[in-house]
Order: sequence, then structure tokens, then C-alpha cells
Amino acid sequence: MLVNEAAFTIEVGESGYLVGFTELEDYPTQMPYGWRCGPATEASAVVLTTTDTGPVHLTFQIHDAPPAPPTDEEWEAAEELSLRTQTSALSLATLEPGDVLDAWPDDAAPLHLPNADSDSTIWVRMRLYCHTDDPEPGIGDHGERHLIQLWPAPETAPLHPEITEADRQQRAEYAASMAVPVEEYTTTYPTESGDAL
Repeated sequence: MLVNEAAFTIEVGESGYLVGFTELEDYPTQMPYGWRCGPATEASAVVLTTTDTGPVHLTFQIHDAPPAPPTDEEWEAAEELSLRTQTSALSLATLEPGDVLDAWPDDAAPLHLPNADSDSTIWVRMRLYCHTDDPEPGIGDHGERHLIQLWPAPETAPLHPEITEADRQQRAEYAASMAVPVEEYTTTYPTESGDAL
């Protein structure tokens, strides 16, 4: 049964968004190229969008049991994964260039798991449906909509499509770039006195 729901539009950057039951503060160490979503941490998922820098309409639903598939849209095949909660409230953030920004609108009431204790952890199943009017990647409005359904459930294996060798390569390149220490991106500039800044 549907317990709670929130629907709104956010502006995404080129890397999609994070959703989960935890503080969303860091870029994920891996990206789920070839899938629509994948684990960012044990308590959060990263969702990749077709839209690059534009609006995406999100509908979040909290259920008390596995919901029936929706019948009102031509959705892509659903993907699922399990999240282990660290808080009872759902968090949302966009992945901007070099930063993670809170994206839950101020005028939208927060969503909480029913009967969840903030001091304990439980497993929650997340199911993602996506639809895009214009499936070609690009900047601007693509008529992209996501339905994210969540309900308490034991941890089970994720449900995703098969990935290609190109997806594996893209994942490896991203992981390698995330493994480079920040210091290697740092440049020092000598001052007139000869000291480095």
C-alpha cells in the first residue's frame, strides 16, 4: 500500500543525482554506466539521467510492501537495488561539477519510512522507472520523468540489464580518475620571493 508520496522537478547537472537514507555529501567512487542506477554507498544510490543540465521530474513513493508495476506510462525496464538506512528520512542531492548539492525542495515535505527508528538500520528496496520523451542525450528539457518506489524489504540481489564492454571501460576510467589523490590536481605557483603559494 502507498504510504507517502512526493513529486517535483529538479535541475540536474551532467552527472545525475544521489538518493538515499543518509547524508549525501560525496561523489560516488563508481558510476553505474550501462545502468540507470547503482550503489553510491550502502545507504544511497546514484541515478544517471539522459538529461544533461536540465529538468527531470521525480516522483518518490514510500510503500509498506512491494508495489505493483505502474500502468500509466511507457516506462523503461525497472531497475532495483537494496539500501541499508542510516536515517529514516529520504535525502536527495544533485552531482554538480566538483560538488554535491542538496536538491530536496524547501516547499516539499520530507519523506520518512513508516515506523522507522532513526537509531536503528533496516533494509529498503528501491525500484527505479524512467521515461524520456527525447532519448538522445543532450542539454535542456528532454521530458524526462523518474518514478522511485521504496519499501522495507530484506537485502536481495540488484536487478539491472547486462552491460557492454564499452560500459565496463567507462566504469574503469571513472574509477581510475576517482582514485587519483587530490594532491596530484594541485598546482603550486612561486611568488616573487621564491616561496610557493
